[in-house]
Amino acid sequence: MLRSLLAGLTALALLTSCGGGTSQIEPFKPARLLAFGDEASVITPQGYKYSINEFGSDGLTLDCKLSPVWVQILAGIYGYGFEQCPVGTGDQKAKSWAQVGARASDLVSQVDAQAAVGFATTDLVTVLVGSHDVIDLYQQYPAKSEAEVLALARQRGEVIASQVNRMVGLGAKVIVSTVPDMGLSPYALAQGPSGAALLSSLSLALNGRIRVNIINDGRYVGLVLADEFVQTASKASFLFGLTDVTSPACTVALPECNSKTLARTDYLPVTWLWADDRRLATGGHRQLGVLAESRARYNPF
Repeated sequence: MLRSLLAGLTALALLTSCGGGTSQIEPFKPARLLAFGDEASVITPQGYKYSINEFGSDGLTLDCKLSPVWVQILAGIYGYGFEQCPVGTGDQKAKSWAQVGARASDLVSQVDAQAAVGFATTDLVTVLVGSHDVIDLYQQYPAKSEAEVLALARQRGEVIASQVNRMVGLGAKVIVSTVPDMGLSPYALAQGPSGAALLSSLSLALNGRIRVNIINDGRYVGLVLADEFVQTASKASFLFGLTDVTSPACTVALPECNSKTLARTDYLPVTWLWADDRRLATGGHRQLGVLAESRARYNPF
């Protein structure tokens, strides 16, 4: 039964790219990878990630290549690294414009910064932003009505989609992820059933506008469904090798969290879905990376 379920999920992943399941005539290998968004795509100058960091074989030194975040996984299929966590020596062909705490509006300035340097047809771009927007809007309720915050969430989704389309217009190939369903985060669970429901509705509103407004052509855009992954993982965690999908893994603030500061040290980093009450742990990033890799390999870029 497990093999059948996994096969079904794999088939679903291959069919959810924009533009359908058209195969590439010749595999696309980007000359560089550019990451945009919030801290889900950030590596600090010290090599720390806003997830679970892990020690190397000596048990004393953190190794930034272990427990990679999703953009590292994607870059890795091309042998590329980021300056903050290099692969080999020489020019690192992956660069992140992502910023801690970034909202949809910040994506505009990130794209502006790269546009000033220039995009190319050989660029592969990733976008993941919006979870902070969802929580911001949730915290504006009930001062603003539910209808008002949902309308604002849709506007944020339209901003994200417009920047995806803008980068396509500038020549790039884009892999854009929906926002994880924040109504299933530990933060949401602490708000009670009605609060969690509103956070899910806000996530859906924002993601819906991303999906409707991005260019629906697999030659230019690949879609990663982080929200659907989190929903599936919350119901059937065993499908992804996850042990805990409701609790924060970390007992210290990100990005200081590491494999020695977990709530349960008998759980491996890869078995947690959430690092803190709103950001993904190693297990979540691994699945996003797998989905992004599928888009990169099977979209007809």
